[in-house]
Amino acid sequence: MSRVNGLLADTTPLRTSPPFRRLWWGLGVSNLGSQLTVVAVGLQVYGLTGSSLAVGVLGVCALVPLVVLGLYGGALVDAYDRRKVALGASTALWVITVLIALQAWLRLDSVGVLYLLVALQSAAFAINNPARSAIIPRLVEPRLLPAANALQTLAWNVALTVGPLGGAFLVALWGYPVAYTIDAVLFTVALWAVWRLPDIPPLSAPEVAPAAPDADTSLGADDVSGARVAPLDRGADRSGARRRRRGRVVGWRSVVDGLRYLATRPNVRTTFLADLAAMVLASPRVLLPAAGVLWLGGGEVTTGVLTAAFAIGAVLAGVFSGGLSRVRWQGRVIVWAITAYGLSIVLFGLVLLAVGAAEPATVLAGGLVAACVALALAGAADAVSAVFRQTILQTATPDDMRGRLQGVFIVVVAGGPRLGELVLGAQATWVGEAWAAVAGGVACVVVLWLVLWGQRRFWRYDALHPEP
Repeated sequence: MSRVNGLLADTTPLRTSPPFRRLWWGLGVSNLGSQLTVVAVGLQVYGLTGSSLAVGVLGVCALVPLVVLGLYGGALVDAYDRRKVALGASTALWVITVLIALQAWLRLDSVGVLYLLVALQSAAFAINNPARSAIIPRLVEPRLLPAANALQTLAWNVALTVGPLGGAFLVALWGYPVAYTIDAVLFTVALWAVWRLPDIPPLSAPEVAPAAPDADTSLGADDVSGARVAPLDRGADRSGARRRRRGRVVGWRSVVDGLRYLATRPNVRTTFLADLAAMVLASPRVLLPAAGVLWLGGGEVTTGVLTAAFAIGAVLAGVFSGGLSRVRWQGRVIVWAITAYGLSIVLFGLVLLAVGAAEPATVLAGGLVAACVALALAGAADAVSAVFRQTILQTATPDDMRGRLQGVFIVVVAGGPRLGELVLGAQATWVGEAWAAVAGGVACVVVLWLVLWGQRRFWRYDALHPEP
């Protein structure tokens, strides 16, 4: 029994930190509601226009403010109390969700209104998400961050699995107004969780000279300890820290400072490059509709099953994530996880090649099962990578830069898959979906190991002595 318990998700952060526990439950419930709205908005736009292109424009409306304000939102998080920033952005998100429900109840039937509301929602999310992510290292001990991030990833993937199915079900039974209203009600749980948090003012780190970007000896033990400031435990420095915060100007110059800082922190930078290698070169989502029609049969239902398989793999990785909290060499785990991800996408492509693009009239059960296994493995590997990429960002970054780098993280996580859809979609038009998956998975692995070859310190990243 103890071995089984050791494999299951480590719930210690939920037991030892009541604020984290409330935040975890609040975000989990609200993410479920958000996925209801994501599906319902797409269905509503398609119902109004009959155009898949019009549905695709929703992604553009969401991506542009997310990229722009993801960077600026991180600067706000570093300058002001994180609880207040998160509470303000969460309140804005709730109001926008109510407006989305209101347009459905009033039967405005305006695609332009939906585009505008989705863009506003994405803008508020771009500020809210870096704030929430930067809060977590202040609520749990550093040693518990891998477990906390595994729990966050688990809750997100459960929402990603259940939410779309629930959204489609609610729309089919009771229509768009009910689906949107349920989202608004569920989001109040997140508002309550953020409101109950203690004040979390930013900490000002001591001035540290920029590290040489690629030198193995750029940071020693003293430098690391100096860059990681414990929460408000230096009485002699508090007045000076307050003076620095009052004099700080929040603007695009602050954003640029964050990007310059990232350029001098090779380990943190490598987590972003590794994720981009996977998401830009081997993101399979754009291939799934064609896989359901041309290769495996079953059309939309098969596409939904394949999408769910990826999320289910991620959920299972979260459920059995107990061992992740004990991992010391986190850089190596990221490398092997993304390698496994790329190889899983190659396996998915090989399954399609094996069945052939014959437009079957019925579902090819054997091919579908094999494809689902490949995508589930990819989802599990991606979830493990995400846990440690987030952990390295949180532990190896000083508090006064954490918000800005979380903003970059959001841009990478959100923008990478969108760009990847364009890359693999173009490849599929040239060589077909199966070969696009194979080539993308191989390219992911090759580029990842080239990145590692250029930044070998990442392989030696030690969780006991985190260096950015």
